[in-house]
Amino acid sequence: MRTDIESLAILGGEPAFEEKLHVGRPNIGDRERLLERISTILDNRWLTNNGPFVQEFERAIELRLGVAHCIAMCNATVALEIASRALGFDGQVIIPSFTFVATAHALQWQGITPVFCDIDPRTHTIDPRRVEEQITPRTTGILAVHLWGRPCAIGALEEIARRRNLRLLFDASHAFGCSHRGRLIGGFGDAEVFSFHATKFLNSFEGGCVTTNDKELAAKIRLMKNFGFAGYDRVIYIGTNGKMNEVSAAMGLTSLESMDDFVSTNRAHYQQYARELRGVPGVQLVRFDEQEQSNYQYIIMEIDERLAGLSRDQILALLHAENVLVRRYFFPGCHRMEPYRSYWPHASLLLPQTERLSRRILSLPTGTAVGEKDIEVICALIRFAVEHGREIAGALQSHDNRIPVTVEVR
Repeated sequence: MRTDIESLAILGGEPAFEEKLHVGRPNIGDRERLLERISTILDNRWLTNNGPFVQEFERAIELRLGVAHCIAMCNATVALEIASRALGFDGQVIIPSFTFVATAHALQWQGITPVFCDIDPRTHTIDPRRVEEQITPRTTGILAVHLWGRPCAIGALEEIARRRNLRLLFDASHAFGCSHRGRLIGGFGDAEVFSFHATKFLNSFEGGCVTTNDKELAAKIRLMKNFGFAGYDRVIYIGTNGKMNEVSAAMGLTSLESMDDFVSTNRAHYQQYARELRGVPGVQLVRFDEQEQSNYQYIIMEIDERLAGLSRDQILALLHAENVLVRRYFFPGCHRMEPYRSYWPHASLLLPQTERLSRRILSLPTGTAVGEKDIEVICALIRFAVEHGREIAGALQSHDNRIPVTVEVR
């Protein structure tokens, strides 16, 4: 534990952790069960093209989420691209800027213009009131994002989409196993897209899926993710290669079997962070509705520099020096990344809540690779930093320390 500011690693002391603690380090699950499945794949010599493990994975997701159709994909970005095209998105689609850049790229890649909308400062998700203001004759849809495992204002968005004759797609990359009003996310809007990237609490190494209750839409997406093939050598629609392979599906099934254990671990970590950071000035954890199901995958800390005495980026630099690799989600906002900042250089004027939040958020390590003692040390570092905030801020300025730049990973 630190006793004076000179003992901090950023000011010349030894790091608190010898090995780096990452945000989103993969959960593995039952290694032996995974290897059994991989051995079966090799014995079958069926490695891709809608193999038996992909089919089993899709059925398992349908049953768990209570949806009619799940279409497994190679990753969530391709899933967003295919779902957007299948829904007939064109012209302009309204999305939040406070999201991973793939949400915007999935549209722009297809010549669809993402129109950035501000967020509700309470929920961190797209603000339905602002959505109404962004609708133009060129608007064809809304692509909303469930963030931190907390759902969007689903009812309000569905009402807007219905009244304005717009298609509604949800990026649910953070929200597998989470619920809204007692109903699991997966069957809202026209379709929802999940990510099973390695950083997600439930992973398939790389992967994603589209879920929907629309039979015709599901059939269209299945065509599009397999080059438009409707049979052995019959192509009836334009498509691409979005297929999930068998090894990824095997990992997905193995992850599903351990999902309850992952959630239990994440919830215990969340509760420990909440206890140990309670009352720290300028530090507020994003809370979860205990009446709903959650995966608790994201431990999000919002920092008020005026009260904490340190900026978000100063705390990030301090923790990084201690080998605690916290992340700046979602900095600096899609509207400040290329090509969007060149297209709309003054977008920030319409996104005050996005601008504010992107300067205040840090994501903390959790998951099965993190232990109770790790969290105890992380929280002690944060408490110490805030207790000595003004003094540390002055020392950082005199040392001219550089703030590290992190690369966001969906």
